[in-house]
Amino acid sequence: MAKQKHYVVWVGNNPGIYTNWPECQSQVAQFKDAKYKSFDSKAEAERAYQEGWKQHWGKNKSEGKSLNGATKGSKSKTPMSTEEIDYNSISVDVGTRGNPGPIEYRGVNTQTGEVIFEKGPISKGTNNLGEFLAIVHSLAYLKREGSNKIVYSDSRTALKWVREKQVATTLERDESTKEVWDLVDRALQWLRSNHYDNPVRKWETQEWGEIKADYGRK
Repeated sequence: MAKQKHYVVWVGNNPGIYTNWPECQSQVAQFKDAKYKSFDSKAEAERAYQEGWKQHWGKNKSEGKSLNGATKGSKSKTPMSTEEIDYNSISVDVGTRGNPGPIEYRGVNTQTGEVIFEKGPISKGTNNLGEFLAIVHSLAYLKREGSNKIVYSDSRTALKWVREKQVATTLERDESTKEVWDLVDRALQWLRSNHYDNPVRKWETQEWGEIKADYGRK
């Protein structure tokens, strides 16, 4: 059985600890500068809530330190990023019902959670293809707007595909996947024929909580 996550909301409509993403999302989706993060256990969440967001949200914790400040052994976790969230950005995510299965994606204002664009449902695709399409959709949208805003995605695979301007997926091309492949082919063509200056970055879920565009299908 998958572990139940606990969501700490330090700054939001009703700060506290929540046991599911939809409840957490309702506290932060339209809240400016919301600060929240998920934890794997109730004890971790309670400790983090008491210690405050400055020790746990969007900051780099010292290497070799656990949440309670005790020195760890040699098996330390990968150091966290020191990068802060740039709220003047677009965040994207994909919603799936099966992988492969029907997918949809959207881009939102990272500051407010307002939906800027959305696409779907697409009859059959994969999570990574949906993330890839969402990133390229954002880049095309921002190019039309003349904006150099950052685009955030929580998919390392999709970010790699965008950088390399090619996808590597096992999803077969057949009648059931024609819709998504037509969109992917168009997206690849756009990437290969357009220049953009927008940074495309990884959303650090472990540090920052769920991405603002998240569909809450955990």
